[in-house]
Amino acid sequence: MTAAAVVFYVLASIAVLSALMVIWSRNVVHSAIYLVLTFLCVAGVYVLLRAEFVAAVQVLVYAGGIVVLFLFVIMLVNLDAKVGPRVRVHATVSALVGVAATSLLVYVAARGGLVTSFNVPVDLSAQGGNLQQVGWSLYRDYLLPFEIASVLLLVAMIGAIVLARQKY
Repeated sequence: MTAAAVVFYVLASIAVLSALMVIWSRNVVHSAIYLVLTFLCVAGVYVLLRAEFVAAVQVLVYAGGIVVLFLFVIMLVNLDAKVGPRVRVHATVSALVGVAATSLLVYVAARGGLVTSFNVPVDLSAQGGNLQQVGWSLYRDYLLPFEIASVLLLVAMIGAIVLARQKY
């Protein structure tokens, strides 16, 4: 077994266990932290697959941005409210959709998988790598939209903090 395979199995097992802890944890803040761990392990798997840009996006967008938004929602929602019948209906529908998706994945795996033409290797090292090409394009051609998006996200974060603050 190669070192990459060992690293993959370690990252995959940590990702699966932390994903299960997202579901089983009773504290929602702990669930968000387990979600960050899951996202970081998935980013590690992307690095093993030589998809550095996807790994960077996974860390920045999901582990950074989306979890912060989840934490803002957790702060804004009244967590002392009792679970009503409507939530039970949503949980039942979600469980049925999850079982259907799992059954579909098992069926596809049993049939031998999907036939794809993705096995063609592309050598990006001659161009400096995919992450370098995306970085040059982002900071050279799309600098103004990138900065506008960062200012909008900053304003949204400040607004969420102001809304989440308790009134005295």
